[in-house]
Amino acid sequence: MPDVPPHAPSKINLKDYKKPSFDVETVSLDIKLFETYAQVDSTLKMVRQTAGELVLFGEDLELLAITMNGSQLAADDYQQQAGKLMIFNAPDEATLDIQVRICPQTNTALEGLYMAGSGDDTMFVTQCEPEGFRKITFYPDRPDVLAIFTTRLEADKRYPTLLANGNLVEAGEVADEPSRHYAIWHDPTNKPSYLFACVVADLDVLTDSYKTSEGRDVLLEIYAKSADIDKCDVGMQALKDSMKWDEVNYGRAYDLDRYMIVAVSQFNMGAMENKGLNIFNTACVLSSPETTTDSRSFSVKAIIAHEYFHNWTGNRITCRDWFQLCLKEGFTVYRDQSFSADQQSSAVQRIDDVATLRAHQFSEDAGPLAHPVRPESFVEINNFYTTTVYEKGAEIVRMIANTLGSEDFRKGTDEYFRRYDGQAVTVEDFLSALSITDAKIEDFIDWYRQPGTPVVSGHQDYDSAAQTLTITLRQQTRHVSGFDAPKPLPIPVATALFDKDSGNIVAERMLLLDQATQTFVFEGIAGEPVVSLLRDFSAPVQLNYDYQDEDLAFLLKHETNGFNRWQVTQMLVNRILLQSQGSKSSPEVYLEALAQTLPALAVDDAMLAARLLDIPSAQELASAIPKDYDPELVKVQREGLYQQVANTLKDQWATLYKKLPMHSYEDSAEARGKRALRNVILDMALTANIDDAVEWAEQQYENASCMTERFGALKAMVNHQVANANGYLTDFYERFQANDLVIDLWFSVQASADNVSVDAIQSLLNHEGFDWNTPNRVRSVISAFSSQPTVLWTQEGLDIYTGVIKKLDDANPVLASRLVQVLARWNTLAEPRRQMAHDSLLDLQKHAASKHVLESLDSVLKAENS
Repeated sequence: MPDVPPHAPSKINLKDYKKPSFDVETVSLDIKLFETYAQVDSTLKMVRQTAGELVLFGEDLELLAITMNGSQLAADDYQQQAGKLMIFNAPDEATLDIQVRICPQTNTALEGLYMAGSGDDTMFVTQCEPEGFRKITFYPDRPDVLAIFTTRLEADKRYPTLLANGNLVEAGEVADEPSRHYAIWHDPTNKPSYLFACVVADLDVLTDSYKTSEGRDVLLEIYAKSADIDKCDVGMQALKDSMKWDEVNYGRAYDLDRYMIVAVSQFNMGAMENKGLNIFNTACVLSSPETTTDSRSFSVKAIIAHEYFHNWTGNRITCRDWFQLCLKEGFTVYRDQSFSADQQSSAVQRIDDVATLRAHQFSEDAGPLAHPVRPESFVEINNFYTTTVYEKGAEIVRMIANTLGSEDFRKGTDEYFRRYDGQAVTVEDFLSALSITDAKIEDFIDWYRQPGTPVVSGHQDYDSAAQTLTITLRQQTRHVSGFDAPKPLPIPVATALFDKDSGNIVAERMLLLDQATQTFVFEGIAGEPVVSLLRDFSAPVQLNYDYQDEDLAFLLKHETNGFNRWQVTQMLVNRILLQSQGSKSSPEVYLEALAQTLPALAVDDAMLAARLLDIPSAQELASAIPKDYDPELVKVQREGLYQQVANTLKDQWATLYKKLPMHSYEDSAEARGKRALRNVILDMALTANIDDAVEWAEQQYENASCMTERFGALKAMVNHQVANANGYLTDFYERFQANDLVIDLWFSVQASADNVSVDAIQSLLNHEGFDWNTPNRVRSVISAFSSQPTVLWTQEGLDIYTGVIKKLDDANPVLASRLVQVLARWNTLAEPRRQMAHDSLLDLQKHAASKHVLESLDSVLKAENS
């Protein structure tokens, strides 16, 4: 274990939580933006809650003036150090007037108030979650301090768009300064400072309206650059659909007179739910058939829904402290997943959710970054915006919903909103409300406290004389260093029994496995059935049931649950690919079942058919290999199986492709499914070396009706290195060079190519279109590159990757830290890659400066002794 650097910051612990000594009743902000700086005047009306000094937080602020209750404070009345402003001997009621100067023009961290873009596209925006508000003014910047905000913005008229939270109160020209104007906004809802937002820019706006179930007329506005305003219609419809869905499914109506969304290109997050003024990464709000793939367009709808749903699950009811981040995010992710399932095939939505969980969260749980859904300590909270907090947090809510049933779950959520509206609460509060019809729901608290992915294993015994089936299940979770020994968790296991002769379901039941080992008996079962477990992925666990390959093939053919058809396919594929981990399956059973199933399914459900051809990603397979992981071997095995699938069905690809002709664009689940399947079949045909496949790809690219078709063809040609692939890359760039989000695709398709080289990555980083200040562009190359472990885990690949982290550490430490976390599985590599990676991480640690990167490195390097 390397020595802890002397500048390593200290940890914050959940057990040390204390209420703030002062609460804030109202906040008045006056933000004046000038050419090279901004001046922020704030008035805070504060009331004592507990004993202690009055403490405000502030970073990168120049304090110009401070008064309390009308009197200027003397130098010995306060102390400013280490990001805090402490005021001594404050009375129980205090009105503070504070004036500071900040410099958003040089703020590259993209936290607080910062400048995005340049030239005519310059805009000023905020990102305050989790602790960015302290970079705007001194404030008790913590989520359990809720206040009423009034905000005045003032700027040059070249920025006609002046937005802040709430309702517009007043706007006009600044007296005696005709070149400047102002706007005043008032938010009548108590909110924590992390939900504060403002925008100063020159933007166009798409407007619409919505009448809530309570009769409120709401003005809806999406702001974007003029060139992008025609790409906001999908987002606007998704917003209206979300508002309606939340009223129907949770009884929650919107509470302000307007709802605003702003599209920003330089934004670390996907989007931010600031009360009434959502700020979105452009990739998460702009969409059009010509420039956006189906998967990205559908993601736009889901993210808009997610941020809207936060209005109640995150804004009206917020977190007591940042350890409770999963409280708002897990519940809201579950809500947006449910919304998305209603917009397309629910089976495919569940597949998408679980594929993400397995590829990223299971890997997190299996390595040194494993942490509970509710962490117990942190150095930098930005490092805990993880798939464990979000996606696993959502799975816990789903388990509770499935355990209660829809009626009782709705009763519980109604109670949660009734009981805690306007408050900052904890996970225990959430479970307390949900348990009003079933006290056992509070047992789910251990899911929030315990890291690691449970493994559920088991077998069955059939008694033909008694006609009973006994299923024995066991659960086990690995012990993560630094935490208590794991205990049994409540695990709902949705189960169905299939008759082997008819293929019909003969019994269904939700089993609750809440002990280390349990048996469950089914009576009146005439013959030994095939058991389908964990239907719809009823719990976030790994399943290791005593299945024969033939049982899984049977379920692939007969399972009525679309998700489980995919799941058993993945189980077969994993058995084939993980031979080194003790599996002894051969591909013949899988290939035969797939060949028998795919043609009919392609007609009935093209979207599901496309997903049945999934091969687990290299990252997901790596997470199942605890040591001596060889990226080259895994790649060979993956490519070998993919080749076998392509060859086995070679005679069907032409027929299936021709049954999926391109038509004029249509945005429906059926049309999206056909486009997805067409792209998969095109890639399979190229893999199988079908004579006409290259011509299919070229024609699909040239005659495409939408980006899904064009980009699918381009990606296939690049991955298969067809003769004119570079020509099509050039054409793609020339067609779309004015559209940043499409050029992100151009970068990513090359960086993630099957044949990518280190030289190709370096060339992309040196390209004139690469922008270090735009997170989307950085991710389009570096995140895509990390999906190719055979190149990443080389000395040259690591040098490039860690070099990027070093470059970003000072400018954008949040992004740099997240890139560090991708390297967390270094200790499972086979030598000599393991030592090579270790040396690269130690070198990176020597150069790291930010607490974000230092904490991630500390966690990643702990794997050395695990």
